[in-house]
Amino acid sequence: MKIGVLTDSSSYLTKEQCEKYGIDVLPIPIIWDNKEYLDLIDIGFHEFYEKLSTSSTLPTTSQPSTGTVKKYIDKYIDEGYTDLIIITLSSGISSFYNNVLSVADEESRINIHPFDCKITCAGEANAAILAGRLVKAGADIDLIMHDLKDLRNTTDVRFMVDNLNHLKRTGRLSNAASFVGSILKIKPILSMDVQNEGKISAIAKERHYKRAYNHIKKDFDSLTSDMSYPIQLTIFHADDEERKNEWVSDYKSSFPKVKIYQSIIGPVVGVHVGQHTMAMIWGRDLDSYFDENGKPIKDIKSKVVED
Repeated sequence: MKIGVLTDSSSYLTKEQCEKYGIDVLPIPIIWDNKEYLDLIDIGFHEFYEKLSTSSTLPTTSQPSTGTVKKYIDKYIDEGYTDLIIITLSSGISSFYNNVLSVADEESRINIHPFDCKITCAGEANAAILAGRLVKAGADIDLIMHDLKDLRNTTDVRFMVDNLNHLKRTGRLSNAASFVGSILKIKPILSMDVQNEGKISAIAKERHYKRAYNHIKKDFDSLTSDMSYPIQLTIFHADDEERKNEWVSDYKSSFPKVKIYQSIIGPVVGVHVGQHTMAMIWGRDLDSYFDENGKPIKDIKSKVVED
């Protein structure tokens, strides 16, 4: 058995992470002024947000074509892979997962295992890294898919946007109607129902940034304080390095037992949330899926986060 791991660019894995864990990345297209840009290939992180802040037109997103997905599959077949895990961003905000399911149903030359992580950005990256680590550690496909589902059960997210205009414009906010008339007056706190449909919804409203920040911090504390397993947290941002550094510094001080990582909200997700969005995703520490010798632990069943 030879297992490959493929994900999409909304995971925002670094080149070093992809090389270390043997992960391939499918770039997601952005459409802007009738031109297609591949995420972080044809348009970079800072470049995208600079253009977003000055352009009179706004971008939309597409998804990798069926033909592109099949080309990647052909590559894995040519290299002798028997199985391919394809980890996609949430089916609650994109139809890409369903298209991968269709491709998998038609493919008989290789076993394709689609996985809907019900989230995006760092949550998707964590799933891809866990899969890559398990492959390298010799885990079979059943154990890998089991652990991916277990990780998803422990995953949660909070994020804060400057306003809801981008999410409303692109139709990615499930309860947008409840915020009509108040967009500019509040700091909405958003989440995704990772253990259900993977859709985005605003779960709270605060009048000021600091109050919204404290609300998110209290949520994290209450949702993780009684977990029997160790937690890792990723703080990430839409081109707001200063705020990201402030969040990281505070969380490292307030939660010294939690592993804290950093990442970005790149172009294809930035289309929907806008510049200056701040976010945090957490879940079970990936290291805890392995024993002290680096061998995968079988039959892990984590407590599901109940948000």
